[in-house]
Amino acid sequence: MKRQAHVYYSGRVVGVGFRMTADETSHSVGVVGWIKNLRDGRVEMVAQGDEQAVEQFLQAIRTGPMANFIKDVEIVWGPPAELFKDFEIRY
Repeated sequence: MKRQAHVYYSGRVVGVGFRMTADETSHSVGVVGWIKNLRDGRVEMVAQGDEQAVEQFLQAIRTGPMANFIKDVEIVWGPPAELFKDFEIRY
């Protein structure tokens, strides 16, 4: 079943490395969506795919090379609100 996670990361996450890591990880697990910096210092991300793939993706971000930069994570699960073809970094 296709699922969507709408995620907000806070901490020292506003940087190219965090977004690039998410982009690279999305391709390795087959997740689509987008990620972008917010003006308040958080990062917003929408990830879609099979529920197991999205969970694997989120876990990889939380435990990967950017783990020490993440202070808090807010996740809202739901059905895909919009369909994406790829994962992209938005500005």
